[in-house]
Amino acid sequence: MKEEKQEWTRVITPKRHLLDVDIKSVWRYRDLIYMSVRRDIVVQYKQTILGPLWYLMQPLLTTIMFMFVFGGIANISTDGMPQPLFYMAGLLLWNYYSSCFNACSDIFGANAVVFGKVYFPRLVVPISSVISNLLKMLIQLGLFVAFYVYYAIKGAPICVNWSLLLFPFLVVMTALHAMSWGLIVSSLTTKYKDLKFLITFAVQLLMYATPIVYPLSAAPEKYRWILELNPLTPILEAFKYSCMGCGSLSWGGLLYSFVFMTVSLVLGIIVFSRQERTFMDTV
Repeated sequence: MKEEKQEWTRVITPKRHLLDVDIKSVWRYRDLIYMSVRRDIVVQYKQTILGPLWYLMQPLLTTIMFMFVFGGIANISTDGMPQPLFYMAGLLLWNYYSSCFNACSDIFGANAVVFGKVYFPRLVVPISSVISNLLKMLIQLGLFVAFYVYYAIKGAPICVNWSLLLFPFLVVMTALHAMSWGLIVSSLTTKYKDLKFLITFAVQLLMYATPIVYPLSAAPEKYRWILELNPLTPILEAFKYSCMGCGSLSWGGLLYSFVFMTVSLVLGIIVFSRQERTFMDTV
């Protein structure tokens, strides 16, 4: 009996240099991305009473706290905008950034068991985390729109302008900023465990270095340039400007943020791809 010749449908080869990143394989595993997104959404709140309503509770409770502390006690300006609307506008993109960053910054540690048993492109995990958090952000966007309509009916001095068309672009930039630095941090914390504590503290500081609870115009002139070095600053300022008319739209700032994002994303993918070769030896 003649033996049939076997042919491999997929050959897995080791990466030979830093730029050897197989992006095409991520597209071939798009079904896995879909299943991962579904798992993240369903499993997280499967046995909770409120379920997806927790997505709304977080920005609501945080906004109330900001109104009490920064609006009431500290009396920080909101550029003439209603306080709930101003704080929610900042929290909308910041919560998305922090959720994506936290999910991407512990990829190797959280998925060590799976990575050690099954082959699939490791970039599938951070991409699915970014998409699943996007769905959460869209739910919070609905809450923001509801408050926006309420204050618009009450006659608050808010106005929408053409730059609102940039919103999808701003969301993508926010996601890629979070993913790029999450990949870098995940690669570093695999070997240097102490960095996890430093990163947690750094993210908290970054929040106050981003114009969320205050407008950029309220910062002292001599310190404003420090805030402008934050690549998230032009993104949040552009969003507030587009939907409320406050803040500023800086094309130079958005270009700086885009270049910063591109460089850090390329660096993050390279470092991540290099670390995945040996992470099982250090996790």
